[in-house]
Amino acid sequence: MPATARSVAPPRVVSIADFRPLARKRLPRAVFDYLDGGAEGEKTLRENCRAFDDVTFRPRCAVAFAGCGLKTTVLGHELSFPAMLAPVGYLRLMHPEGEVAASRAAGKAGTGYILSTLSGHPLEKVRGASQGPVFYQLYLMGGRAAAEAIIERAKAVNCTGLVVTIDTPVAGMRERDFRNGVKELMGSNPLDMIPFLPDVLSRPGWLLGFLRDGRVPKLANVVVPGEGPMGMTDVAAALAASAVTWDDFRWIRELWTGPIIVKGVLTGEDARRAVDEGAAAVSVSNHGGRQLDDVRPSIRALPEVVKAVNGQAEVWMDGGVRRGSDIVKALCLGARIVLCGRAYAYALSAAGEAGVTRALNILREDVERTVRLLGCASVGALDRSYVEVPASWAA
Repeated sequence: MPATARSVAPPRVVSIADFRPLARKRLPRAVFDYLDGGAEGEKTLRENCRAFDDVTFRPRCAVAFAGCGLKTTVLGHELSFPAMLAPVGYLRLMHPEGEVAASRAAGKAGTGYILSTLSGHPLEKVRGASQGPVFYQLYLMGGRAAAEAIIERAKAVNCTGLVVTIDTPVAGMRERDFRNGVKELMGSNPLDMIPFLPDVLSRPGWLLGFLRDGRVPKLANVVVPGEGPMGMTDVAAALAASAVTWDDFRWIRELWTGPIIVKGVLTGEDARRAVDEGAAAVSVSNHGGRQLDDVRPSIRALPEVVKAVNGQAEVWMDGGVRRGSDIVKALCLGARIVLCGRAYAYALSAAGEAGVTRALNILREDVERTVRLLGCASVGALDRSYVEVPASWAA
């Protein structure tokens, strides 16, 4: 077993939570807190995880079945189990292989990967790393010309679908990033980094990989005509200048004939509008608690969205998923698939591709064990009768 795989094998890593301290140990504070943190007081960040505790199981006991079916389909593509890897920005800062390692691990595990616009590796390389479904998360950064160019590239490499994120009219106020020097780390002036050097120098393993990788990469998939790839330091301003509106979906559909997934839906109203605009799926998400604080946790918003969609599109969900039991609870409440973000990003930060592979194995084993303990023969047979939710959720 390679050293990186041994570093995340039992008993050192038994659950997803075990990856977090390993990531914290390896990454500088600025990079770890970018991954770990949320907006403002981080109330939604905390509630995303805690709200799963409000959902309890109602198992069927004294039943037997030969096997436990974990396979599901997403937009017609078969997955080995009902979870995919969510888009996470700046993965190349967390590990040099970043998005390529995540895509490769997902493909080997028989599931899908969603590439963030805020990625350091080019789409073509990431798509080529996986035989499984690979989606592209689309921000309109760099203007329509830049978006048109990446849509054409996505078509050329047969991306599975476009995931259009609608909850970023501006970047959320992530206070940890300001305190820890994220902007300075990603800037071009080494002098700006001086106040933060002691912390960076205390992580020699990460620093060596960072320097060998050429320091901060540009956004390989946001190519501004006449200027080239956008620098990562321009992200906040670029988001503010490129908010997605419902009118943009008409233009996107003219360029992209494949499935469109609308990500960032928290209300029935937005879910119905997304369906009206031709969405093949909607993803219930509050951006991992990184945009608007004090919104509902994703699992709490899921039932309302499922009801509003009424079977006219698939419903996906992300936010706060740390265990296979979280995935199962979301499936019981109507989600077709669950997206995992921090769960694999901690693992990538700790041990690269081997970490992501281990994280996926943990989640898959968790899902199978939970479904079996519920007395259910397959994930496709899960429904609301297997869980109990607070009465207030019905309101």
